[in-house]
Amino acid sequence: MIEYLKGTLAELSPALAVVECHGVGYGVNISLNTFSAIQGKQEVKLWVSESIREDAYQLWGFSTRAERELFLLLTSVSGIGASTGRMILSSLTVSELAGIISEGNDKVLKTVKGIGPKAAARIIVDLRDKIGSLGIEAASPAAVASAVGGEVMDEAVQALTMLGFSPAPVHKVVQKILTDEPEAPVERVIKLALKML
Repeated sequence: MIEYLKGTLAELSPALAVVECHGVGYGVNISLNTFSAIQGKQEVKLWVSESIREDAYQLWGFSTRAERELFLLLTSVSGIGASTGRMILSSLTVSELAGIISEGNDKVLKTVKGIGPKAAARIIVDLRDKIGSLGIEAASPAAVASAVGGEVMDEAVQALTMLGFSPAPVHKVVQKILTDEPEAPVERVIKLALKML
């Protein structure tokens, strides 16, 4: 089992990182949170989860051990595959997700692409007791609400969604831009997001 990969970041896109370790380039599926954390770095360390099926061997990488543990918990829930787990972790930070699950806030979970009412309820029921054992500091409901709200954010997400981008990754990218530049107008946010998506 591969615990982590430590090496040179050879290529990077919002969904995939290629980490070169001793002459071998490993293609690792990543979340937008991990993408943001390793962007601009030459040397990286990614905590890895392996997915081995008859038709595919995939590596899923995370910038923190806590994010990987949350991914493993999410994929242990019936009906939540690796791609859906990554989508959830691209839409919410580790602490936001921990807070949402421990509070039983299925409304925010249902905003993630691919998560319906039944899946959101299953995630909360299955993981509510387990989330505490990870020792992740959960974000407060107010912090989650402020991260989800905002007029500029709503307009930018709506515009980018109309251009054909998926809502969850768009939301994450726009949120990062507004964290870096809280006063940015909608036009600038959209232009920056188009470069990042």
